[in-house]
Amino acid sequence: MNSLRDYQDNYTIIFIMEWHQLRRADFDYWTRMSSRWRDMDALGHINHAAYLTYMESSRVDVYYELGYGGIRKEEQESTILGAMEVNYHHQATHPIKLEIGHRISRVGGKSFDFIAGIFKKGQEPPICTALFKMVAFNYYQNQAISVPTKIKELCRPIVL
Repeated sequence: MNSLRDYQDNYTIIFIMEWHQLRRADFDYWTRMSSRWRDMDALGHINHAAYLTYMESSRVDVYYELGYGGIRKEEQESTILGAMEVNYHHQATHPIKLEIGHRISRVGGKSFDFIAGIFKKGQEPPICTALFKMVAFNYYQNQAISVPTKIKELCRPIVL
């Protein structure tokens, strides 16, 4: 999946599908979290920015699960966020127990995609979904590097 054509085909697939149709089975890595009082906005529901924090913390947990020391600049193989798309499907209010799923859904030469979904504990459909475009990065060299083999091997493309 390293050619531009493969990238374009897989990139198109993720946008053709309806984000709200993602289900728990579509994710490989899970983190559980609870909302915090400060996550609420003036309207009484979880603020949109709080979801980004939940997914970021969960993504770091995925890196630990994969055997990395999190996302740190001291690592030879690290990442940097290149872009993201976030889709909000349902409102949620505090307090709520959340389950955040991630999946490596595309791998290119120097970048890869994580899809993420936030679910209310034990329920479908997702409250929020996102696509994170990650760039494999070496902070010592201050440049993008080839996607590590470990990431390539764990990729599970979305197929309709």
